[in-house]
Amino acid sequence: MARYIALLKFTEQGAKNVKKSTARAHQFDKLAAKSGVKVEGQFWTLGRYDGVLILSADNSQKILQLLATLASLGNVRTETLQTFTDSEFDKFAAR
Repeated sequence: MARYIALLKFTEQGAKNVKKSTARAHQFDKLAAKSGVKVEGQFWTLGRYDGVLILSADNSQKILQLLATLASLGNVRTETLQTFTDSEFDKFAAR
């Protein structure tokens, strides 16, 4: 299972339309489901980033295509981190 955390920053367009942010998030949930990606969490934050997504799918390509689509909408830019559970990490560390 591929899992990623995407850190989000509003673009100027996204900031101008911040009141529509949660509505856009619900649309994103639907797009993710159609793309075969599970949204495990979606959070708004204060500080350096404006939001966080936790996404999973049976392969990385589905997630990365979905994030490219999200970026193309122009409301956010993402910084994406691949994540691992403890057992997944142990497999890497044991090598």
